[in-house]
Amino acid sequence: MRTASMAGSSHADITNIQQRQSRRIAFWAIGCSIIACVAMLGISLRVLQLKVAPDSRLQAIMGDPISTRPSVGRRGDLIDRRGRLLATSTIGWRLFIDPTLVDDLGTISVELQDLIGLDAIETDRKLNRRLHSRFVPVSNILEDWQVDRINSADLRGIGLERRLVRSYPQGSTAARLVGTVGFDHQGLGGLEHALEDQLLGQGGKLRYLRDVRNRPMWVASDGYEPHVDGEPVRLTIDLAIQRYLEERLQEAVDDCNAGGGRAIVIDPQSGEILALSDIINKREGWPGQPEDPLREKHERLGRNRCVTDPYEPGSTFKPFVWAVATESGAADALEVLPTPAATPYRTSTGRRIRDVHYYGPVTWRRVLVKSLNSGMAIVAERISEEAMQGCVERFGFGQRTGCGIAGETAGLVTPSKSWSSYTQVSVSMGHEIAVTPLQMVRGFAAFARDGSLPSLCLVSEDESTLIRQQAISADMAREVREILEEVMTDGTGRKSQSEQYRLFGKSGTAQLPKSEGGGYHQDRYISSFIAGAPFDTPEVVVLCVIDDPDRSLGAWYGGRVAGPVTRDVIDFSLEYMGVPSDKLPQDASLSDRRTN
Repeated sequence: MRTASMAGSSHADITNIQQRQSRRIAFWAIGCSIIACVAMLGISLRVLQLKVAPDSRLQAIMGDPISTRPSVGRRGDLIDRRGRLLATSTIGWRLFIDPTLVDDLGTISVELQDLIGLDAIETDRKLNRRLHSRFVPVSNILEDWQVDRINSADLRGIGLERRLVRSYPQGSTAARLVGTVGFDHQGLGGLEHALEDQLLGQGGKLRYLRDVRNRPMWVASDGYEPHVDGEPVRLTIDLAIQRYLEERLQEAVDDCNAGGGRAIVIDPQSGEILALSDIINKREGWPGQPEDPLREKHERLGRNRCVTDPYEPGSTFKPFVWAVATESGAADALEVLPTPAATPYRTSTGRRIRDVHYYGPVTWRRVLVKSLNSGMAIVAERISEEAMQGCVERFGFGQRTGCGIAGETAGLVTPSKSWSSYTQVSVSMGHEIAVTPLQMVRGFAAFARDGSLPSLCLVSEDESTLIRQQAISADMAREVREILEEVMTDGTGRKSQSEQYRLFGKSGTAQLPKSEGGGYHQDRYISSFIAGAPFDTPEVVVLCVIDDPDRSLGAWYGGRVAGPVTRDVIDFSLEYMGVPSDKLPQDASLSDRRTN
């Protein structure tokens, strides 16, 4: 019994010892785990502290642990009235080098030359200027095959930067109107500059804490700013009409060896600008010809002379004076005026007024058909200076149109304090006043409407406030339109008649002002022609201005050099727009007989 009792006591002791050892092991295990966790937490906090707020002694030798990844905001597209792209932005890639990571700076330029064709000497030159920088751009926008090779090569210290690339799918068509952008994608000229606020996108960014291998570790709640794309802008320009206008104007400038040419097409009812073109033709030995230094540097830069450079309109200005004088009662359309039969007319101040042809006494209506300077001078002396100045203002001359094209000028009008009897007569013939082509088409549009001026625009759905400007009554606008149709059949527009549409128009041939010393050239001219069609419901007004045509080639009058351009552009535009012909066969045969 005693032996059994002793055996039981020994077994209990062993069990107690094992339990105590188990508790001791568990205690130490828990203690070590706690110590390890605290140590790990301490180490993590220390690492975080070194990353976020390192000691000043470390800051001098370590880089910024915060990385910023930019997000590109795309620039808005420019499209024509039918949605065809004029300007668009895509993503491109530019190569850069981080000299601190490159394995061998001495050979990297040669490696890149062999890999993607970069000039090794130029690459070395760029690197040597910025060896201590971590970002050295060494290329322009790369082609797709170059990007693929860079990605496949996996070279240390070589990276690709995302860049916006502005492209112009229509090439040189409307180049100066659209303009261009700089390397930073900001507009430098044309509509790219004028519409900068709408087109320009805003870049975004992502800021994050990175590890030693540049891997993102943590992004703060305020570390992400999304990019904002620019707005697309739909223009009133029609690409097909624009292309034809440029080609036809260039042909006319070449044919008459002119110093340049300008042309505009508008919808007179809506005021939308459908096309406009401006050409400069450099000629050796011709002083005083149009110049534009910026245009020589880049075809998309330089001024748009349709809105910046005024010219003397000559006889194309006569319909405006005729309308206002008739409406004021200064003359009746059927009144016979004492226009001369063979010699120049003399004004009340003794000034000699010459006509190209002399017809003897004719009606006031016939004065406009035959473009007689003498008849305009006779009636100009009947009306007051204030009335003549009011005529200029009523048709929008001396004022900017506000169409949205940068650099627009107000033209040149003699101020009232300097207005004289000489000015009075000169303005009635389209002299001593200078207008921009844009002002001219806007004023002429009154005859294609109800006598009011349209608000010209270049951006579709322009919500700017429209101010109605009534120049003349609707009845007077219709009467002038009828006379201008007769100009096409029995006046200076005979050589510019259309076989399809009833045009109403007027030609102008003004002497070219001298660039120095004042006065005019006796044998150099600004030739122009403006017309609208169809007659009853006009849908286009077209102006063509030919700067300084070469007289030695035989033709310089507006009806001969500018008229055919205006007619051809009207025919093309109306056919393209699907406007049916409004000219009956008998109208065409009558026009042919009068022309012959």
